[in-house]
Amino acid sequence: MAQREIQEQLTVDQYTLGLVGPDQEWAGTVADGGTVRTHTPPACWGPMITPDFRGGHEVTRPIAVENAEVGDAIALTIEDVEVTSVATSTGSMRERDEAFGDDPFVDHRCPECGTEWPDSIVEGTGEEAIKCAECGANASSFGFEFGYTVAFDEDRSVGLTMDDAAAEELAENAREAMALPDNSRQHPILLYKPSGMAGTLGHLRPFIGNVGTTPPVELPDSHNAGDFGQFLLGADHDWGLPDEEALAERTDGHMDVNAVREGAVLICPVKVDGGGIYVGDLHANQGDGELSLHTTDVSGRTELGVEVIKGLDIDGPLLLPNEEDLPYIAAPYTEIERETGRALADEHDVEMTEAMGPIQVIGSGETINAATENAFDRAGDLLDMSEGEVRGRCTFTGGVEIGRLPGVVQLTMLAPMDRLDERGMGEFVREQYSL
Repeated sequence: MAQREIQEQLTVDQYTLGLVGPDQEWAGTVADGGTVRTHTPPACWGPMITPDFRGGHEVTRPIAVENAEVGDAIALTIEDVEVTSVATSTGSMRERDEAFGDDPFVDHRCPECGTEWPDSIVEGTGEEAIKCAECGANASSFGFEFGYTVAFDEDRSVGLTMDDAAAEELAENAREAMALPDNSRQHPILLYKPSGMAGTLGHLRPFIGNVGTTPPVELPDSHNAGDFGQFLLGADHDWGLPDEEALAERTDGHMDVNAVREGAVLICPVKVDGGGIYVGDLHANQGDGELSLHTTDVSGRTELGVEVIKGLDIDGPLLLPNEEDLPYIAAPYTEIERETGRALADEHDVEMTEAMGPIQVIGSGETINAATENAFDRAGDLLDMSEGEVRGRCTFTGGVEIGRLPGVVQLTMLAPMDRLDERGMGEFVREQYSL
């Protein structure tokens, strides 16, 4: 990584072609304690249908953070998330087997002329619109098994699904409606104009689906997680991995956890010097589990506060969500609850642990069970607890929630503040929850 000027405020508007890793061109260096601003294009569907992408997302180039070294962590305070698209299309996917090799997100090829990652052009609208620039064949790896188009109100508070005519109208102005940034290289998914479940109204609450730090090995950005990363194991392309040990280099930036929204604090591992923050995959909304594997991908702006935590040495992300997003039993105690607890402690001659704070440990793996085991391991390492104690505390003061099927979870507990202080993150928990 070349030395760059350290900036208190860094704005990033350049993106990768679907990859994350230390060899990607860096966007600049932000000060420890500084601010990062981004305007990102939609992730999943646009890159998925654009054949020259090497991964399923279009995310920012990596951003170095002053003082961040391997073994540290970086706290990202999500200060603002603003949707700029006025519409999008999404749904469950159908793969076109003839248009890829081992992986439809990564290993693209023209089904007729065989060109790998071909340049492409747009002719008309609909699922036949993406053409190989060499031979004119439909070169996209994906269509919709069931799809729908959503238009948003001016305040981005609700969305309404479109019928055939309205979806066609949006497709005719797809790039503008999706507010693709100037440097975006994807084809807008509105071109496909799906119109399922027309007239359905939905609540919007935007969040960031793929945000975090750079892994020490180059990966397709959509596969920087323990579940999507499974497709890399044994794959016969440039980003194939030999085994789970190699996949453990991931940083789990691709979480699709809908609590990673304005007001939350995300604490990310540093696995390359500088950290390499990247941002992308904004969603207008998503139910827990992202049951279609895709949701309302949008362009949008983010503002992130950045702070290095020296020596935290975590394997994957930690999340301090908004208090309203915590499980009920993981909320900080009220003073009345503390007083009641003290009375119980006096009655039974037990010393009560006064200082407790909520944390969420992100886990990922091939399945939800594997992801939960991964979160148990990460929580045990973080807090110096046995798996039994982690399970007990999460059962009594937290829980596990599904971020994405098949394998991303949020493991929540109220943790003793003295242990969080020992790891250098107590101040972040106190500030987040006014403890």
